[in-house]
Amino acid sequence: MLIEGHDAQVTIRIGNCSGYYGDRASAMGEMLAGGDLDFLTGDYLAELTMLILGRDRMKNPDAGYAKTFVRQMTANLALAKDRGVRIVTNAGGLNPAGLADVLRTIAAEQAVDVTIAHVEGDDLAPRADELGFGSTLTANAYLGAFGIAAALQAGADVVVTGRVTDASVVVGPAIAAFGWGRDEVDALAGAVVAGHVIECGTQATGGNFSGFRSLDLTRPLGFPIAEIAADGSSVITKHDETGGAVTVDTVTAQLVYEVQGPVYLNPDVATHLDSVRLEQVGADRVAISGVRGSAPPATTKVCLNTLGGYRNSVEFLLTGLDIPAKAAWIRGQIEAALAAGTPPAQIEWQLDRTDRFDPETQAAATSQLRCHVRDDAAEPVGRAFSDAAVQLALASYPGFTVTRPPAAGTPVGVYRAAYVPQTEVPHVVVHADGRREDIAPPPGAVDLRPNGSVAGPAVDVRPNEASEGRESTDPSETRRVPLGELVHARSGDKGGDANVGVWIPAEHPRREAAFAWLAAQLTPDRVRELLPEAAPLDVEVHPLASIAAVNIVVHGLLGEGVASSTRSDPQAKALGEWLRARVVDIPIELLTPATEETA
Repeated sequence: MLIEGHDAQVTIRIGNCSGYYGDRASAMGEMLAGGDLDFLTGDYLAELTMLILGRDRMKNPDAGYAKTFVRQMTANLALAKDRGVRIVTNAGGLNPAGLADVLRTIAAEQAVDVTIAHVEGDDLAPRADELGFGSTLTANAYLGAFGIAAALQAGADVVVTGRVTDASVVVGPAIAAFGWGRDEVDALAGAVVAGHVIECGTQATGGNFSGFRSLDLTRPLGFPIAEIAADGSSVITKHDETGGAVTVDTVTAQLVYEVQGPVYLNPDVATHLDSVRLEQVGADRVAISGVRGSAPPATTKVCLNTLGGYRNSVEFLLTGLDIPAKAAWIRGQIEAALAAGTPPAQIEWQLDRTDRFDPETQAAATSQLRCHVRDDAAEPVGRAFSDAAVQLALASYPGFTVTRPPAAGTPVGVYRAAYVPQTEVPHVVVHADGRREDIAPPPGAVDLRPNGSVAGPAVDVRPNEASEGRESTDPSETRRVPLGELVHARSGDKGGDANVGVWIPAEHPRREAAFAWLAAQLTPDRVRELLPEAAPLDVEVHPLASIAAVNIVVHGLLGEGVASSTRSDPQAKALGEWLRARVVDIPIELLTPATEETA
């Protein structure tokens, strides 16, 4: 069944106005007023967001949805109706039914005639014991897009969901518009790629992009739009007169973001990222084609958040000479003071040597020593810890300084993923008239690993296999420069794992040879050398030759997830920039003239 007004010869324009809970509040109005759209989507949920919403519901059972979305819809519901734009979002979080009711109240107060449906079934917390999850604060399975499609095909103007995959808010409108069945895996996979590219908002138009200096930064970055065709191919673009850019590189940056291998799993289809083809087809227009799909996994991921006790921290500034001795002194004093009472279960120290020889500023003379503590109870990381630090202010190393006074301990959230059969997860559309429609799980699903490989003996992926038969370079003629002189990178988090996508810029004159060199260089062992934090950890490296990229997954770098990580970069957002800053020997013939001049 096609949505009225669409046929197989027409593309649909799907915009995005939110990449996370807290994104630019004005974006919904800007996207609605900035040009033609058929659908406007918003992604408000991350693993951390589910924890935040879980805490909200502990205080108020009627909460659990993205409050910022309510404010956006209050201001823009009438405009969306007037422009004929239908809204699809996962802002329902832990309470999609509650959000749908709030939106109906807003519509009634504003006399806007809209129909509102919601999708539910992802909340498995009431069945946590039955499914073997143990005690959890939240337990939400990732649903696919066919529920959204069913709501739109029934005439909904607004569809709110709980935990669906990020791409599903885009795939659902495409299914509804073109009438795809579950067996049209290539079309579904193409829409998944389009959805993955635009779901993080301005990250597709230059946000968090290592090549930002080439962009229009004089205006706020425009939010992205996917023009999707009936075969699943798409063009990524943005409204005119907005900042940033849509280029092969900005799209690649988002394409390699937070993926864990060449097969990107979705409840509706397994998408083969190594089949993707990107082409610049105009100013701020990048075509995505060639995407291949295969049967979806028999299981779906479940996002589990639990409360993991309490933590606290203090950061000492160590200035000038004798940094190691100063750090040892204060560490010994703090640990002795804590041991005299009820010591925290965990004490972790981190010394960052950011001081320089012959510093011209005090900041250049200063290093940071961080002490993190954690315990199941609040008391050992509360006043006792704060007092241990504060009471040493006049009795410790010369220049004693802390960045802020120690505060009370805060709750820790622990994230982990589980996997359950899709047949165990209800997928229910609640239409505007109250009618409930069950969405059947996909037939023909197969047993796949979380990284997309077929379940069975593990396969050791060797990135240098991608360079066999390709143009080679002479490693004897090299220049020692930062890796970022040759590559772009984008990084992020997946639970406790960190992901880094590294690729050769689209305009590189010898892109194929440069990729062959890059794929041969970035073995798991070499990644551990370049990123010493990864030295004791499992590292996967996957080449994506069709986009001249290498995908790196560092398992366990973020511990138990962003809410409990003690790294200064707990979501690994800057990990790619650290990798680009590492100095390596690059063949001179792969360095462009501009690079050689700055080396």
